[in-house]
Amino acid sequence: MASRRLRAFKRWMTSNHIEYSDALDLVELEDGSICVKSNCYLKEGDLVATIPKQACLTIRTSGAAAMIEAAGLDGCIGLCVAVMYERSLGSESPWAGYLQILPFSEPLPLLWTLDEVDSLLRGTELHKVWFRFTLLGFDGVVVCVVQTIKEDKELIHEDWKQYILPLVHSEEFTIDPNYFRVEDYFAAKSLVASRSFQIDDYLGFGMVPLADLFNHKTGAEDVHFTSAPSLDESDESAESVTDDENDCNDEEQIQTRQPQENVSSARSNDEGSSDGPNSECSEDVTGNPMVLEMILVKDVEAGTEVFNTYGSMGNAALLHRYGFTELDNPYDIVNIDLDLVVQWSSSLFSGRHRRSRLSLWRKLGHAGCVSQNSEYFEISFDGDPQLELLILLYIILLSEEDYMKLDLILATSRNDGESATAYLPKRGNFLLGEISEMSRETLLTNSVCEALLSLADMRESLYGTTSLEDDIESLKRSNCITERKLYHSLVLRISERHIIEKLRNYSEKSSKSVEGLHSRKRLKS
Repeated sequence: MASRRLRAFKRWMTSNHIEYSDALDLVELEDGSICVKSNCYLKEGDLVATIPKQACLTIRTSGAAAMIEAAGLDGCIGLCVAVMYERSLGSESPWAGYLQILPFSEPLPLLWTLDEVDSLLRGTELHKVWFRFTLLGFDGVVVCVVQTIKEDKELIHEDWKQYILPLVHSEEFTIDPNYFRVEDYFAAKSLVASRSFQIDDYLGFGMVPLADLFNHKTGAEDVHFTSAPSLDESDESAESVTDDENDCNDEEQIQTRQPQENVSSARSNDEGSSDGPNSECSEDVTGNPMVLEMILVKDVEAGTEVFNTYGSMGNAALLHRYGFTELDNPYDIVNIDLDLVVQWSSSLFSGRHRRSRLSLWRKLGHAGCVSQNSEYFEISFDGDPQLELLILLYIILLSEEDYMKLDLILATSRNDGESATAYLPKRGNFLLGEISEMSRETLLTNSVCEALLSLADMRESLYGTTSLEDDIESLKRSNCITERKLYHSLVLRISERHIIEKLRNYSEKSSKSVEGLHSRKRLKS
C-alpha cells in the first residue's frame, strides 16, 4: 500500500492534470526514495505520461516570479529562489503535494563536510575536479584539496550573501527568512542541480514532477522525455527535454535520444480519488505544445523498473551531479595529469630535457585534454591510454641524437617550406606524419611500457595507503542505504582502481609483445 505522502502526490498530480499510465507503479523504497516500475508488459512507442508545462516549477510559474525578475535573477540561482519560496509557503504552495515528496536535499558531495570529502573521495577523479585549481609546486596534496573545496563552498556562500540575503532584508518583498537560510540555499541548489530539466525556450529549465522519479541507468534508457513541438514548428520536429546544463553544474550538457512516435495514450492512476481523464482526452493532449510527454523507447517487461538516462557519464560525474554511482560503469575513466608525467620525468631527466621534449611534442601539434586550466590524458575503461600520452612518453624517451634530428627537421621545414628528409632519425621519423591508432604498436617500446607502469603506480598512490582489496572488502560490508556516502565513494574508488589495474596489464602485455617481436627478428637474422 502506498504511503500517505505518495498518495498525496498522486492526488496532486491528478489535480494538476498530470496523467500517467496505470501500467506504471510508483514504489517507495526503504530509504524513502521512489522508483517507477511496470505493472504489465509495455511496448516501445507507448505514451506513458503527459505533464502540463504549467505544472512544472520554474522561474516563470513560481509565485516568486515577480520578485525573481525584480531582483534580476535567472538560471540556477533564480530557480533555487523559486524552490525556497514555494517551500516557505508550506501547504499553501501550488506545488505542496510535489515538494513534500522530495528530500530536503540530495546527498551530493557539494553538501558533504570537508572531512568527508577528504577521507572518502581522496585520489578519485571527483576529488581531482576540485584540486585542479591548485598551484603547481604545492607539497601537500590533501591540504590543497581541502582548501579548494572550502573555496568552492565559500563561493556558494557568497552567492547566498549577494543574491539571497538582500531578498530577506528587502522591505519590498515579504518572505519567511527561516526558509532562505544558507543551508536552505545549499539544499535547493542540490535539488536543482540533480533534478532540473530544460523544458523550453520560454520557461527555461525547472523542476518537472513525475519525470524526476525515473531513475538513471547507463545505456538502458526505457523512457524518453520530450516536449511536443510548438504550433509554428515543423510537424516533424520535437524538442528533446534534457537534464539541464546550468550554472549549478560543471558537466557538459547531456544529450538524449530522439523521441519515438507517440502511439498510445496515458491514463491517470490515483489512489482514493476520482477517475482521471479517459483515453480520448489523453489523445487530445498528445502533440500539445503545452505538455511534456514520456514515451517508451523500447519494450519493458512486467514487474521491472522503468529507467530514464541522464546521459553517458562515468561514476565521477554521476556522483558529482546526482549523488550516486553504478557498478561496472563502462563510461568510467581515469585521468593522468600532465603534471604527473612531468613529475615522473623529473626523476629521470633534467629540467632542460623535459622542457625541450614537451616543446617538441607541442610543435608536432599534440596536446592533452584541457579542463579547468589543467591538462591531462584519459585512460579508458579498458585501460587503454590516450594516444597523445604514448606520443609524449615516446618523445621524452627518444635518444638525444634522434630528438635533435627531429627538431632540426621541424625547424628546416618551417624555414624552407619542405621537410628535410636527409636528416631523418633512426627512430621517430613516423612522428612527422599523421599518427593514428595504428601507430600504437610502434609507440609501445619497452621504455614507454615501463613509463606507463610508473605512472600507474603514481596515480594509484593518490588513493592513500589502503589497497584495492581493502576497498573491495569495505564495499562488501557497507550498506548502500544507511551508508550512502561511503558506499558510492567506494564504488568510485574501486572502479577507478580497476582501470589503473587494467593499465598495468595493458603495459605488461605490450612489453611482452615487444620482447617477442625482437626475439623473432633476432632469429631471422
